[in-house]
Amino acid sequence: MTGNSQPLLPNYWTAKGFCLTSAFWMVVATFMGLLGATELIAPDLTENIGWLIFGRIRPIHVNLVLFGFVTPGLLSAAFYYVPRLLRTELYSERLGVITVLGWNCTLVTVFVSLACGYTQGREYAEMIWPIDMLIVAALSLVFINLIMTVARRKEPILYVSVWYVCAGIILTVVTFSLGNVIWRPNSGSLVGIPDAILLWFYGHNVFGLLLTPLSAGVAYYVIPKACRAPLYSHTLSLFGFWSLLVVYTHIGTHHLLQVPAPTWLKVIAIVDSVAMVIPVMAFLINIWYTAKGKLGEIHADIGAKFVFTGTIMYFFVSIQGSMMALPDVQRVTHFNNWVIGHAHVGVLGFAGMIAIGGLYYTLPRITGKPIYSKFLADFQYWLILIGVIGFTVVLTIAGLIQGNAWLNGETVYRVLPQIHVYYIIRASLGLMIFSSAVIGLYNIYRSMFFNTGEIE
Repeated sequence: MTGNSQPLLPNYWTAKGFCLTSAFWMVVATFMGLLGATELIAPDLTENIGWLIFGRIRPIHVNLVLFGFVTPGLLSAAFYYVPRLLRTELYSERLGVITVLGWNCTLVTVFVSLACGYTQGREYAEMIWPIDMLIVAALSLVFINLIMTVARRKEPILYVSVWYVCAGIILTVVTFSLGNVIWRPNSGSLVGIPDAILLWFYGHNVFGLLLTPLSAGVAYYVIPKACRAPLYSHTLSLFGFWSLLVVYTHIGTHHLLQVPAPTWLKVIAIVDSVAMVIPVMAFLINIWYTAKGKLGEIHADIGAKFVFTGTIMYFFVSIQGSMMALPDVQRVTHFNNWVIGHAHVGVLGFAGMIAIGGLYYTLPRITGKPIYSKFLADFQYWLILIGVIGFTVVLTIAGLIQGNAWLNGETVYRVLPQIHVYYIIRASLGLMIFSSAVIGLYNIYRSMFFNTGEIE
């Protein structure tokens, strides 16, 4: 106890580091997305500026969203709640700080290398071999810190959030290594169809075995705490955990239904894509029944509001994903803006919303001070919500125009004028998302360093 009878808080340096990492790189990542969306309207905007052409901006945007914004945001919350759930201190804050510094150095190299055109040219696996190894090393350090904290725990029962975060990290180390073919430094790839199969095994699992488990872990912690109610069913949470690992792992080949991949593998991917309703509904029923009758408490807590909204987005993106795996549907929806809309709902609407919610929920608890501005946090919430819903509507319409036109034999250049107005709306919505990122960075920075208030 201190002189004013206030309990001493742990340092939480690792959680704070990943919090700032997420807030900063969200600004960079969303700006790159906004720039790319603008280039789709005005392709000559960055003419003759090699490092700003769309082919380089797009992988920068995607990788910084995945590894710069969403994953660190979810890890920040994890490095707060894991020690608390285990009733022990984090194994090593020093190791955690080293991990944060290494993570940010890796992100800088990702940005610079992709902007300079150093790429392996494989979707979601564009980064060159040395950077692949840095990411594997950083994820391994995260896992070591978490698993050693588990080993030293004073709480014998492992709550499901701990299951999710530990499994998500170690499985991503494995799937990332396989998908990026790290045993072939010169090429980072196999040859032909086997490479495509392995790539999409990783490409889909970077969402299913990294962002989804980490997001579920945050939701399972924040919602019961905000509602001041026990989790609806611990058994259902473990059923959802194991069914996610069993079902999600095999669905990546649904990206390859129109290529000569083995038919049996396509069938497994389609069946498991439809079967994703099992782990998804197990998770959502558990969360929503925990929050039943407690929506007032969720609305009053800005972090919980972000998280709960993220679970609603998870419902929509999962139902959409199962439907898109059906061959008759995919003939219209594949290779067009429908897929881009789907990806934004999943990464920003589901995982991104929960990551930001986790930051806002844990920030007062790792600093001992309230959020600098609840108004700005709420404003950021509405900007993102409107932006995500707008993305979904606009890109779905544009995708259906493209899909039906191409299905009927129309050429690309005749379709582009029809969707130009939707690209303009998309860029406008992107400006809202970028603005929300700037607001979030300012709010988090002020909360952490320039806020003298105390939690009542």
